[in-house]
Amino acid sequence: MFIFGSLLMLVVIFLLIGKFYPGSGADQLDWKPTRSYEDEVRLELDDVDQMIEAQNERRRRDGRPEITEDQIRAEVDQAERRRKEDSDRYKDSAQIDQVEREEIEQLIEMKNERLRRAGQPEITAEQFEAELEQAEQLRRSGGDPGGRS
Repeated sequence: MFIFGSLLMLVVIFLLIGKFYPGSGADQLDWKPTRSYEDEVRLELDDVDQMIEAQNERRRRDGRPEITEDQIRAEVDQAERRRKEDSDRYKDSAQIDQVEREEIEQLIEMKNERLRRAGQPEITAEQFEAELEQAEQLRRSGGDPGGRS
């Protein structure tokens, strides 16, 4: 108990020092960013220009037309739209799957209600799905799932 109390007190002391000590850690170290925000933006734009120029140099060697920044932005926008559409389709299919699961649960509950009234044991979701699979196989093979020929 003594060790736990000591550790807790040590943590509280460090938290209080951090809370009430003036300045930040960067101030204590006299740390300043190496470049200003404006310099970072300018360098990023220069990097983009250099990458486009390298792409165009390779495209010229291959005999293909050059590409502009606007074309690249349009390609990126198109890829983002496709990604969003795919994401939306996936979400829609997940919602459909949820609806199907709810419908299956309702069917199982209805079947179990009939079985209880008949004094028979209830079935599980796995048993119900196995019955559905058997009926589907019979249907594909041309048989009658109801056992009537």
